[in-house]
Order: sequence, then C-alpha cells, then structure tokens
Amino acid sequence: MTVRPILIHPDPRLKKRCDEVSDITPELRELADDMLQTMYDAPGIGLAAPQVGVMSRLLVMDCVKDADTAPRPLILFNPRIVWASEERNVYEEGCLSIPDQYADVERPAEVRVAWIDETGAEREEQFDGLWATCVQHEIDHLDGKLFIDYLKPLRRQMITRKMVKLKREREREKARA
Repeated sequence: MTVRPILIHPDPRLKKRCDEVSDITPELRELADDMLQTMYDAPGIGLAAPQVGVMSRLLVMDCVKDADTAPRPLILFNPRIVWASEERNVYEEGCLSIPDQYADVERPAEVRVAWIDETGAEREEQFDGLWATCVQHEIDHLDGKLFIDYLKPLRRQMITRKMVKLKREREREKARA
C-alpha cells in the first residue's frame, strides 16, 4: 500500500463530477487500499478518489475514533444516497484537501446509502451521526462539491486565499529541498 499525495484546494479536479465505476478492477482495489492508507496516515476519517487525483466515483471512510474499538474501513464504489432524513445535524467539518480549516455545515442527520463494495457486491446501509456527515461530505467530493461551498461567499473566499498561500509555501519548500 502506498500513501498518495492529497490535492489541495483550489485544484480544478476537486470541482469536477467523477465518472461512474463500471468494473471493479484489481487496479481500483489497489487504489482503494492506497486511499485507506493515505486517509489513516493523514489522519482523516474519509477520502474521495478526486482528492488523490483520480476522477472515479470511489470513496473510503472509517469513522471509528475510539482506540478500544476495532477500525471499520469501508470502500464505496458508485455510492448514492437513496434516502435522507428530514431531521438535520450540524457538524464542524474539515477536509484533507483544505487543511486546518473547519466550519459548521448542516446536513441530513441520517442517510441510507447504496454502493458496490470491493468484491463487486451491492450494499446498502443507514448511517447516522458522524458516519452520516462523513459519507455525505465524501459523496459531495464525487460531485465536485467541497464543504466550503456551503459557507457564505466571504468565508469561502477567505479560506480559498489561505489555501492558495499554503500551496505557494509548500512549493517554495519543495524548491528549497
């Protein structure tokens, strides 16, 4: 397994809708494993394929935060929300593609998601709490939407400017190395 570089906003690939996965190939399973490794290494609780520069409808997530609880990595190909509760929740969200920036985002409190797993089997599960927020956040990535798109324009622009500055600083550091 390989830790892959995570794209930082603004990057045009993060704003594009991803293509459906037609066949679960060994290469896509390897990508999913790499994405899990990358997510855990970051550390994060979710990662979508466009965040590592792959424009396929694939996300990985594991919202287990308790050290005494076994990890529960999920690999979702072509995930789609088939039901969402009317009840809403607000969570402070962050994103591996927008490091060190957080904001409250309101989303449905519960969602039922259908997807294809890494074996090619069709799965469906109802998520609530942090799991519901995470899966919706990652599915947004597959549709070219970022959590900052839910914010007021001024706040979104401020965060984007910070990310542009961060990318410039990282490029300078790379040039010095």
